[in-house]
Amino acid sequence: MKGIRQLAEHLDISIGTVSRALNGKPDVNEETRRRVLEAAEQLGYVANQAGRSLRKGATGIIGFMMQTGHDITGQGDTFFLRVFDGMQTVLTRHKLDLVALLCSSEEDPDDYLKRIVARGFADGIILSATRFQDPRFELLQKTKIPFITLGRSQTDVGQPWYDLDFEGMAEDAVERLVAKGHRRIAMSRPHGDINLGHVFENHCRVVLARHGLELDPANVYRSGPNEPGGYNVAQQVMKSRDRPSAIILLNEATVVGFYRGLQEVGLKPGKDIAVIGQYSPQAQFLNPVLTCFRPDLRALGVALAESLLATMPDFAHHYPDAVRRRLWPMTLIEGESG
Repeated sequence: MKGIRQLAEHLDISIGTVSRALNGKPDVNEETRRRVLEAAEQLGYVANQAGRSLRKGATGIIGFMMQTGHDITGQGDTFFLRVFDGMQTVLTRHKLDLVALLCSSEEDPDDYLKRIVARGFADGIILSATRFQDPRFELLQKTKIPFITLGRSQTDVGQPWYDLDFEGMAEDAVERLVAKGHRRIAMSRPHGDINLGHVFENHCRVVLARHGLELDPANVYRSGPNEPGGYNVAQQVMKSRDRPSAIILLNEATVVGFYRGLQEVGLKPGKDIAVIGQYSPQAQFLNPVLTCFRPDLRALGVALAESLLATMPDFAHHYPDAVRRRLWPMTLIEGESG
């Protein structure tokens, strides 16, 4: 392993020139840059990232905060992986790295974020699993760390956000079911205070009221965002005295478990109870074919990254037209289940 000084001596050029060539500065001619990069590879030179970060006042890291645990991320969840792929496509253009900041389900997310901020770990942050009231927004605003949220909250500090269009999903799903003659319509939403559950339930009520219908509190099922959560909802539905004729499942992973719960008691989705859900890679193997909503998650990741960089002085000029806030559309895929 050679240091930058040894690299400069080997090439017989100044340390400053070597440093500028390694950092991609425009005042170094291409031939010199080529020689420096080739020599660095041959001699095994690796930059001291910690020292570079101190000099530049930046880490080159974008942190994506998410909570872990079976009851939060479910089993084999691919949602975030597809979003990450889109984000990293953008960040790679600027030699930035995306790092998942994994907050344990046993730790308070506010305390976890305070620790990350105190360590100066990232140049920008994406928050997910936004709550109805979310103190993390105010913390990041006070520290002036650029951030964007994947999700909304009643706490609003003017930050950019993107969120799946849960109002649109509620609108289209309820209208579809009412048009098919359903009057007792149920829904599932996550446990806890995740804001998307509030948004979805409230808009389901609005659309039902338009048709003179109500959302019975007994038909609002809380579940974990995973297959066991969906299975549990199916069991609750079967035990209800006045069973709903249709249900809208908010989380993509719950659908598989819900199908299994129905099939165990000899009921068929789309025949005995209408089912509308969110798309997942596993959904394509369900029988009957699921009627579902599908967002383009990779494109969502691209948009998230570009909007975050648009708030950061070093990168804002690359994205002058980035949208600050947007409800991300979901396409209804016709199936046989509802």
